[in-house]
Amino acid sequence: MRYVSTRGAAPELGFCDVLLAGLANDGGLYMPAEWPSLPDLTHVTSYAEAAAAVMAPFVAGEIDADVFARLCSDAYATFRHDAVVPLVQIGANEWLLEQFHGPTLAFKDVALQLVGRLFDYVLAQRGQRVTIVGATSGDTGSAAIDGVKNCSNVDIVILYPHGRTSDVQRKQMTTVDSPNVHTVAVEGTFDDCQDLVKAMFNDTAFRDRMNLSAVNSINWARVMAQIVYYVTATRSLGATATNQTTFSVPTGNFGNVLSGWISRTMGAPIANFIVASNSNDILTRFINDNDMTARDVVPTLSPSMDIQVSSNFERLLFEMNGRDGGMTAEQLQRFRHSGSLTVEPDQMATWISPAFRAAKVDDAGIVDEIRRVYESSGQFIDPHTATGTAAVRSLGAHLDGHAVVTLATAHPAKFPDAVYAATGVRPSLPPHLADLLDRPERTNLVANDLAAVQTFVERAVAR
Repeated sequence: MRYVSTRGAAPELGFCDVLLAGLANDGGLYMPAEWPSLPDLTHVTSYAEAAAAVMAPFVAGEIDADVFARLCSDAYATFRHDAVVPLVQIGANEWLLEQFHGPTLAFKDVALQLVGRLFDYVLAQRGQRVTIVGATSGDTGSAAIDGVKNCSNVDIVILYPHGRTSDVQRKQMTTVDSPNVHTVAVEGTFDDCQDLVKAMFNDTAFRDRMNLSAVNSINWARVMAQIVYYVTATRSLGATATNQTTFSVPTGNFGNVLSGWISRTMGAPIANFIVASNSNDILTRFINDNDMTARDVVPTLSPSMDIQVSSNFERLLFEMNGRDGGMTAEQLQRFRHSGSLTVEPDQMATWISPAFRAAKVDDAGIVDEIRRVYESSGQFIDPHTATGTAAVRSLGAHLDGHAVVTLATAHPAKFPDAVYAATGVRPSLPPHLADLLDRPERTNLVANDLAAVQTFVERAVAR
């Protein structure tokens, strides 16, 4: 499998080079040169086996099949549930896909437990070391840190928006006592953090000097690993071409729902996707009204979705443009300058309307939905998951009788205040994190300034 940049000017690479590069050197995101079909999973008995089979075409020729199967087995052995991502029924035809049974209690673990192992394996084979820099709106940072904290060949620096994550999210990053882990509180929003990371990658001299790499969802390996749970969920539900499943996905950076769209493209029996937004509703406005106009980021009860510039939308835009990288680069440059992007009506009709629906849920709606789900099913859900189940309810008349699966993207105990406000119950953290809020923190407050952040990175990983 070869990989191409969404902006068309970077050279094609193989999987291992794409893994280590993260961002293409033309500023684009890597995509497979072609989409493979899903394998026959009839005789597969575990999530790790399914993962190795589904992802095999993307790593073929670069990582031996037996090695890749072992890496998958090791990654998913870290989850507290044997099914890794179990389905839980909450209504007559409605399920949650619980994605929070990994070490940091969020869906990012499903990809990053594997990605960390891929990094360590490839770097050891090549005798290299990298500096991972990433931006997080809450969950990616802790999952990335946990995935690489024991890696011998990786330093990691995670930027997060100061005061805009939950206490649990922050402490999961700042209490990790590993010499290769560094956290930075940026005086700004997640979009500011994301812009700083992209700027560091686009500074070629700095990128080469620090041997930068990325593990947030600009890295293809993250998106690749997330394809798997859509496939296993439809298989568990017995979905077929004539009895398809709809997925509701709490959405910020578009990576999770994009992985679902890819699984559908590869042959998974999925009817469509509901893109659930909080008050930062740029994606809902785009899907419903072809209005992608960036507005100020509003802090909400679901901070991981407090985003206005959704990086992974670029990958879908590239497909919508017939894989014309020059056109995609030009559109994104206009969006960066004007804060607005529109696509042609025929593109909306061909690519968006058949695959995506969308709904917005504000904070009051989130609290109401947490309470409703608890009272009707006895299940606690976190504020992000609540946007997904509320979107299902608001769009219920349009779901055509399909089974609906909402991705439960985070453990409710990561957001105890919101859950308590809705239910009067404060959910407990799992035993391995029971003392988290009492652990000492290590972090650094840095201005929203590229030079200041680059200086920090250089000093932090000096060796």
